[in-house]
Amino acid sequence: MIKEIKFLIYSVIIALFFFFTIRYYLSDDFKKKFYRSYNNYNNIIIEYSNNLLTIKNDTNNIIEYVDNNSNNSKKKYQFWKLIEND
Repeated sequence: MIKEIKFLIYSVIIALFFFFTIRYYLSDDFKKKFYRSYNNYNNIIIEYSNNLLTIKNDTNNIIEYVDNNSNNSKKKYQFWKLIEND
C-alpha cells in the first residue's frame, strides 16, 4: 500500500513539473523576454562590429607558383609491376 502511494506522489510531482515547465515556456511573458534579449544581442553585435579595427592587407603577390613540369626525374610506377617484383 505504501509503495502505491509513493508511486502516485512521485508520478504527480513529475507530471506537475512537466506541466509547469511547458506552461512557462509557452507563455507570452517568456516570448517577450526571449525576443527582447535576442534583439539586445543583435544590437550588441552590430555595435561591436562597427567598432572593430581593420588591418591593411599586406599579402599581395606572396604566392610563388612552381612549375611541376620541369621535374622529369620521377619514375612512373605501375602498381602491378611493383607486386610482381616482390
